Amino acid sequence: MDMMLNRLPNLGLKLQKIFHFVALTTILTIFYVFLFDQKQFMDRTEGFGVYIDRTLKKVQSTFLQVFAENDIDLTIEQWVILQRVHLEGTDASQADIAKSNFRNRATTSRVISGLCKKGLLKKSRFRDDQKRYKLVMTVEGQQLMEKVLPLIQDLRRVSTINISEEAFETFYQVLDQLYDNFDKYDGYKKT
Repeated sequence: MDMMLNRLPNLGLKLQKIFHFVALTTILTIFYVFLFDQKQFMDRTEGFGVYIDRTLKKVQSTFLQVFAENDIDLTIEQWVILQRVHLEGTDASQADIAKSNFRNRATTSRVISGLCKKGLLKKSRFRDDQKRYKLVMTVEGQQLMEKVLPLIQDLRRVSTINISEEAFETFYQVLDQLYDNFDKYDGYKKT
């Protein structure tokens, strides 16, 4: 458990994966079923996207419910970007956050603009690179971060109940392999 908790601050680069964490735990089930019954595995994988989507929606609705219950006016996308700025500190750039968030620049820019309008972020230029936008969290943003972090940590704790460190590591290996497999996909080939 300590290994998993120590790893949480380093998950900033994989925040998108965190939101998919619970959704993709079903993949672990599929993995174990594969070990014991190949036919059942093949049947389950025909629709594993449905399981991922179902669980992702549950994760998102739970996060939004917790935000609403605690008077936190944030979307999940806004939270992800706000946390990235928090983790990157004074080096936070809009371009780097777009890359680490697995979103295009236009979407990231729109979310950042919303955070600026809420008074949670300020946008300026880097002194040594006038082409890049620097993002700085305001005092209001820092206060909100202090309010939200304990809630997020509790949600992450709950998401890993009854999951061993070994299963958690396997989960990340499966995620990475699925990502690589689809990243290398270059179209249907008749066999």
